[in-house]
Parts: sequence; C-alpha cells; structure tokens
Amino acid sequence: MTRTDLNPHSRVGVWLQGLALLISALLSGCQSPLQALQDQALIRHQHLEVIHTPTFPLMLGMPSPAPVSPRLRVYLEGDGHAWATSRQPSLDPSPLNLMMAKLAFSDPTPSVYLARPCQFVSTQACTPLMWTDRRFSPEVLASLDHALDQIKARLGNQDFELVGYSGGAALALLLASRRDDIAQVQTLAGNLSPRQWVALHDLRPLTGSLEPLDERQRLAHVRQRHFVGSEDRVVPPPLLDRYRRALGEARCVQSIVVPGARHGEGLEQAWRTWRNQPIACQP
Repeated sequence: MTRTDLNPHSRVGVWLQGLALLISALLSGCQSPLQALQDQALIRHQHLEVIHTPTFPLMLGMPSPAPVSPRLRVYLEGDGHAWATSRQPSLDPSPLNLMMAKLAFSDPTPSVYLARPCQFVSTQACTPLMWTDRRFSPEVLASLDHALDQIKARLGNQDFELVGYSGGAALALLLASRRDDIAQVQTLAGNLSPRQWVALHDLRPLTGSLEPLDERQRLAHVRQRHFVGSEDRVVPPPLLDRYRRALGEARCVQSIVVPGARHGEGLEQAWRTWRNQPIACQP
C-alpha cells in the first residue's frame, strides 16, 4: 500500500503557510477607515486633502485635476460610526461604509466628497459629544459652511448642489437655509428632521443640535429631492412624510421611495438613475 501522507516536517510547513495566509486575511480585514478611503481615492484617481476651518479640519476628496464648473455637487457624509454600541459612543466616528465616497468618486458630474468633523482627521475639539448630541451643532455647521467658502474660492463655481446621506441630510438642509448659493439639495436615507427622528425612536433630544424645520420658511423655497428605502428602519419613509407636512407649502420637493432598500443599502442604482434628472415642481 502506497502512503501519500506528508511527513511531519512537510505538515508543519503547510500549517505555517496556512497560518500566514490567515494572518494576512485578518490584517486586510482590519483596514482603517482612512486607509479604505485612500484606497478608493487611488482607484478612482481622486485627490484627498484636509481643509482647515476655524472649528474643525475636514477631509475633502476631489478629482485630479480639480473640476471646473458653474455648479459643483458636494457629497456630504453621514453620521459615520458614531456609536460603538446602543449606549456607548465610538472613539472614531469615521464611516465604515464608504458609500458616499464611492458615489462621489464615480460621479461624472463635477463633484467633491466632504466628510464631517472628526471623521478621518481628528483634533482636540473632537470629543464624543461632537458626533452624538452635538452632531448638528452651530460649530459643526460653521465648519462645513467655511469649507464651502474655501472650495468656492478655489474652484470658482457659482453655486452648489448638496447631497446629504443620513445625518448629512440635516446639515445639507441647514446649510441651504443660511446660504444663497445652494441651488438644490438631494438626500439619501436622510434624517431631515432630527427632532422628529428622536421622537419617532423615543430617544433623548440631541441637546446642542440645530433643527432644519426651524428654518422652514427658507427651506420651502429650496429645490429638494429625497430618497428613502422602503425597508429603512433607521430613517423610515413615514419620517419623510412628516417632514413634508411640517415644511408646509413647498412647490419643489420630490420624494422617491426605493423598493427593498435599507439604510445605506440598495439606494445606489436609484441615485444613478435620478441624480441628474430635474427636480419636479408643482405648478
């Protein structure tokens, strides 16, 4: 009978090779959010840099060479990895899901990607309060507002289109309520009203955060299109209905419910289909 068993030394060698492959796989799975963002930027020929504002430094991603257009689309990141557990804030709010960066980097329309304060780049002002209760605070809004000023001065665009994901939607609306150069706002799984959102989920109020609907008179004149997944349990479709009712008389607000989509999943194709379509307005 011919034996085909490996000798002990061969078995040890195979075991060591398998262990090395396992360790390599584990290490690749432990890639940091910043490394993942850098990889996506490299694949899509994007340039990453840090914009310094008086309140927070912000990560910016844009094509190389920089886009030149009268209107610039700005993809505004969501809340990211704000919570480690249901009660424990995370130590790093950088997003683990890079959907917004991927959408921005693959968009043929002149576009840039703008992360939220404390995502990918930190400073002493970055405490858990800034990505939990104060995620929509005046200082967070001021940093994004200042970043838009810098981008406009550098690229020479006349106005902006803001695209906000999740909590980035609330900030997009707040920016639109205070600036005169926001042509339109589109949102993906957007938290359009933090006040209504915490009430729906029976959460404590976001102390120190601003509320878009407090600026409803100005927002009623802003062109808006909002995408929500039919299976989204974080920002469910009824919240969009509540926002529209609370907004009052607004002619140019369009809602799109994406069948089967969840929070941050299944929205990409609908976005690519509709992103450049004119927003429908009522007569």
